[in-house]
Amino acid sequence: MKLQHPFTSIVLVAGFIGVSVAAAPPREPIEIGHEPQFVLDTHIVDTTWGLKPKGEPVKRVLHQAKKHPANPIITGDDPSHLFVLREADGAFRMWYQANVKHTEDSKVKAKDNYSVSVAYAESKDGMHWDKPALDLFPDAKQYKLPSNAVIHRVDAPKCESGAPQILEVPEKDRRGFRYVMLYLMSTAPLHGIRLVGSQDGIHWDFTSDTRIAQLSSDSANTIHYDAEHEEYVMFCRSKHIYRAPGQTKEMLSSGESRRGISRMSNKELWTEWTVRPQTILMPDERDAELGYNYFMAMTVHRHAGIWWGHLAPFLWNDLYASEIAWSRDGWDFQRLPARQHFIEFGPAGEWDHSMVVGTARWVEVGDEWWIYYSGFDGAHDDPKGRTGAIGLATIRKEGFISQHGPKTGGVVCTRAIRWPGGDLVVNADAHDGEMKVRVSDELRKSIAGYDYADMLPFTGDSVTHEVKWKGQSLDSLKGKVVRLEFQLHDADLYTFRAAGAD
Repeated sequence: MKLQHPFTSIVLVAGFIGVSVAAAPPREPIEIGHEPQFVLDTHIVDTTWGLKPKGEPVKRVLHQAKKHPANPIITGDDPSHLFVLREADGAFRMWYQANVKHTEDSKVKAKDNYSVSVAYAESKDGMHWDKPALDLFPDAKQYKLPSNAVIHRVDAPKCESGAPQILEVPEKDRRGFRYVMLYLMSTAPLHGIRLVGSQDGIHWDFTSDTRIAQLSSDSANTIHYDAEHEEYVMFCRSKHIYRAPGQTKEMLSSGESRRGISRMSNKELWTEWTVRPQTILMPDERDAELGYNYFMAMTVHRHAGIWWGHLAPFLWNDLYASEIAWSRDGWDFQRLPARQHFIEFGPAGEWDHSMVVGTARWVEVGDEWWIYYSGFDGAHDDPKGRTGAIGLATIRKEGFISQHGPKTGGVVCTRAIRWPGGDLVVNADAHDGEMKVRVSDELRKSIAGYDYADMLPFTGDSVTHEVKWKGQSLDSLKGKVVRLEFQLHDADLYTFRAAGAD
């Protein structure tokens, strides 16, 4: 097997346990195109400052997802890892790991008390879900599969399948399938991370079933095609050398690897990946302060040039939390220092008060992003006593993290960018204050007609507010190198973009 080395220089980052890859700053002027520009880091933001030197500065704010009042929306099967997509006709489809409990007998070992399979559900509105009685497998009763199970190998019936993820795959690698699923087989002889294809998402062609990695990454794994480097990238768990066959379970030998997050890549999809995973993210000192000394998993979704990770910090062997991480290059993932939970635990006694298993892939519905997650009312080490269900949480579109200006005012100033044409569209909430925008040149000299005084202050809340200066559009500066200076008074800026394309 080969090790991957993404760059020639690898640096140690202060405050981080382990090795991190230093992400290079973008080349200026930045060609932003028409994608939304997230202002959560220094990729597009040059600097921020408060208008009163001894007052409050501009701060990044995590906006927690709001749980739907109808939660839980799916019960039964003690579901865990899941994946949801919305079809072109508006229908919602879900694949999830069903964990059917066999008995309440306390003498039965936990690992022998469940049948684990991939099950399917569908919905017209994303709120009311049906589990169709598919009855696809003749041995379903014998192996206690739910009637909506869709992944089960009758040629190896004791193999347990789970952690489904539907992949976005270029046409050249679809092999004629409409759907390609990445999933995990957790028992021999099919043990490992596997691919399988389907035309309808229900009937899967097991003649296509291919193991691509024989890893003990027993959680949700994700794969994305990186068109820039013409390769597939997988994010998984770092267990390939720490819990290898023949090692004991005691910590001195096994190590458990602190359950770090790993990355591996391959030029081909439907083949055995011959590279070894490399650890890219480990719990650090701040995690240790909070007691979360391990990571359980991190599913990843790529959007607007950013690799978005739904990270699961793990308080051994109890709580399983939810956090947002992000990366500009797919190697160096950043996290907010406070480590707030993105989807918070429910109150004691509620269905999701101890474990939250989120998915990185959201569903866009109007001006919201819908994020489905499973929750449990008991600890990770109490599989017999806990019960699981699936719920829905929502955030505003592009609304993970904002730059917040204090009441006394603050400025978010971008790097030098080349304006591609079109109006300036901002995703901002200024309903308690106001936002103004000035356009300046590379040295921050205000461009005539585009100063703060030329703009009517924005005092609303919109994901698509078009900014004008006395009726003048930024489209007239097409091709010019500019900086955008957002003045925020008790207001939040999430993203900006040049209108002209989604």
